[in-house]
Amino acid sequence: MSKDFYKAVKDRRSIRELIKESTVSDERILEIIENAILHTPSAFNSQTARVVVLFRDHHDKLWDIVKESLRKIVPEEKFSPTEKKINSFKNGYGTILFFEDISIVKSLQEQFPTYKHNFPDWSQQGSGMNQFVIWTSLAVEGLGASLQHYNELIKDEVKKEWNIPESWELISQMPFGRFTEQAGEKEFMPIEERLKVFK
Repeated sequence: MSKDFYKAVKDRRSIRELIKESTVSDERILEIIENAILHTPSAFNSQTARVVVLFRDHHDKLWDIVKESLRKIVPEEKFSPTEKKINSFKNGYGTILFFEDISIVKSLQEQFPTYKHNFPDWSQQGSGMNQFVIWTSLAVEGLGASLQHYNELIKDEVKKEWNIPESWELISQMPFGRFTEQAGEKEFMPIEERLKVFK
């Protein structure tokens, strides 16, 4: 599928109500992710991004982990809306887990002490770019997605379940799949409040 870059950026939205179907093959999804990992920039070309892709039973298992983790902290009488939200993600086709390899960040801090305090920020910025590239690419293929952050609740169980290296720090979760309803209209602050130009 071909789409103008600027239109792709404009059309990418948070889609939370998903269907357990895909508009493209698993191979195409993996091609998109591989390209993003290879070609999204990173500070000092550190290549700290790590990604895990969960399909089918693995995808379902992740959202079961999230649901049961939330059940422990959300009062029972308020759990129904929480469960509905998590089920909307589980109804998707798959989930992309974004990690950063903290061992590389620490190594760079040791190699370049002048920039020591910047490397964690640069790592997060690189992760954000990877997330955006993949998210927008999925949207070009007609897939809906959203970005979720249940990291603190699930990181230990995720590492154990999928044998994730200890140095990989969980950053976010991106459930994706087909969808039937478009996102609503997006409101924008005046551009004059967000952009300054000096000539």
